[in-house]
Amino acid sequence: MSKTIFDMFEASCQACADKALFERPGQSSISYQEAMVQARQLASVLKDLGVKPGDRVAAQVDKSVEAILLYLACLQTGGVFLPLNTAYTGTEIDYFLNDAEPRLFVCTLASFDEHSKRATSSMAVESLGSDADGTLMALAAKAQPLTEVMARSSEDAAAILYTSGTTGRSKGAILTHGNLASNCESLIDAWRFESTDRLIHALPIFHTHGLFVACNMALATGATMIFLTRFDVDELIDLMGSSTVLMGVPTFYTRLLKSSRLTHEATQGMRLFTAGSAPLSAEEHATFQERTGHAILERYGMTETCMITSNPYDGERRPGAVGMPLPGVEVRIADRESGAALPQGEIGAIEVRGPNVFLGYWRMPEKTASEFRDDRFFITGDLGLIDADGYLRIVGRDKDLVISGGYNVYPKEVESLIDELPEVVESAVIGVAHPDLGEGVTAVVVVRPGMSLDATQIKEALSDKLARYKQPKQVFVVEELPRNVMGKVQKNELRVRYADIYKS
Repeated sequence: MSKTIFDMFEASCQACADKALFERPGQSSISYQEAMVQARQLASVLKDLGVKPGDRVAAQVDKSVEAILLYLACLQTGGVFLPLNTAYTGTEIDYFLNDAEPRLFVCTLASFDEHSKRATSSMAVESLGSDADGTLMALAAKAQPLTEVMARSSEDAAAILYTSGTTGRSKGAILTHGNLASNCESLIDAWRFESTDRLIHALPIFHTHGLFVACNMALATGATMIFLTRFDVDELIDLMGSSTVLMGVPTFYTRLLKSSRLTHEATQGMRLFTAGSAPLSAEEHATFQERTGHAILERYGMTETCMITSNPYDGERRPGAVGMPLPGVEVRIADRESGAALPQGEIGAIEVRGPNVFLGYWRMPEKTASEFRDDRFFITGDLGLIDADGYLRIVGRDKDLVISGGYNVYPKEVESLIDELPEVVESAVIGVAHPDLGEGVTAVVVVRPGMSLDATQIKEALSDKLARYKQPKQVFVVEELPRNVMGKVQKNELRVRYADIYKS
């Protein structure tokens, strides 16, 4: 049996039994031993509900300690954890449940009446509140802790994370126990993470960054997480005096920099600030370092690979660069068509190979095959170069992905819904620089001659069909979209045309 995240968590419990794993401002802390007991009780519940190794456990729940314990219970029982964004609508949830066919779907306490109707003979539905309540915790309170840990190999699935595609159909990326454990160990080494660290955890827990980077690293080392359910600038600055690490997205730093309280004195106890999920501007890098004395460490990763590269812990952290490959990870720049490796300094497709790279897309063998080269390098879809000093620089995206507030928005999904409106001829969705979100989702729409449809009506039509972060911040109705001689819509021209719309 290979070492898993649960094995690492067990070792931390033995070494740090009475130490706080979770600290929650204004609430009681939860020790490693207490967390283990509750995770084992939840594992017992999963087993009683029929969850067997390989069965999926889908969870669309608010951020809470208990949600992390549910993840641990899945790892213990061999279940495959499937976290879902809390912003997903009922239509989106239907797709994920039909595609993944989970044995158990856990929803919020507030949505239980609605989602309980989805229960079938093959899928149970339980609720989990944000205050240790809900039907799942009621069952756990009566359960005897399960001591058995299901043996899992490095190739066994541990989680599925859905990531949208340009075709509009979401793909379930299968991450194995080996993917999670190897990436966690590489990051612990690269970022000098230790049991003495106190991590401010203000990220969501339904994607790689908040769950498989932040939580896994703390669980594996015996560190403490200051567990926040929302991002608040003043609260973060207050906590920096008793913390050591903050992992964030550019939006965190943009908002922190607006506070006059962000100073050398406020951050003197901190040792590391990391950023990822979207680019951070050179100006923000410089201003943050001037204000605090700390250089933000940018890294690069994605759903299918967890973390790939990182700027050095010891050494120059270069704005605009995402660093070098993590231990055990190979990165190359290749010709987009042939896959042939390109010389250093040339721009091409970023491709990656290593123990961090996912197993494949759930029930999509053709799509999986198309995303890998014959030598098992995964085609990330990003374009970049490796500079003379070995730093990877991302220069663009091969697909028109929009990253808004750290979340991926795929234009085709939004465009397809807009184009379904009877008044619409066609649409183009782009990302435009936004001072707070990094990029604002922006729709440019052509309406049929003689018909009437305005921006407000389009936004209203999308309000119950898309998660809020996917909904356009601005909509423009135009007579036609710009095209090249081949008839392809020129989104670059649209990005130039609307470049200043979010500037104050």
